[in-house]
Amino acid sequence: MSSEKIQSVLFCCDLNSVRSPMAEGICKLYYGYSIFVQSAGVLSNTEIDPFAVDVCEEIGVTLKKHKSRTFKEMEAWGDDISSFDLIIALSPASQRHALEYTRYFSLKIEYWSILDPVDIGDTRNAKLNAYRTTRDQILKNIKKRF
Repeated sequence: MSSEKIQSVLFCCDLNSVRSPMAEGICKLYYGYSIFVQSAGVLSNTEIDPFAVDVCEEIGVTLKKHKSRTFKEMEAWGDDISSFDLIIALSPASQRHALEYTRYFSLKIEYWSILDPVDIGDTRNAKLNAYRTTRDQILKNIKKRF
């Protein structure tokens, strides 16, 4: 991973309800004083996943107030996707979507292969462990990248 100075980063995944909000919250906790951080999804889900909220609270990251948003919603609200120094895709669908912007803008896109924990586990503890794995993968990648 590159060591150039990043001033703004957009994390993206499928629905902006698990992986990208986790990444946004974790990155803001560690680097929010020096990097502008946002997240988006290819599609929208109206609610943040409660398991993502729970496992992030374990490390001091609050996601309760997160509202899921799409790339299109961000643009409709006045955000300029091309203004981000880096877009980090956390799912194959979001990587494909982010790469579409490179047809028009000079953007750096990275793909991080991060576990989607949504359908893993039959019990609450098993589900929480899957979400912890995802959280820890994101945390490790953020610390390595920034």
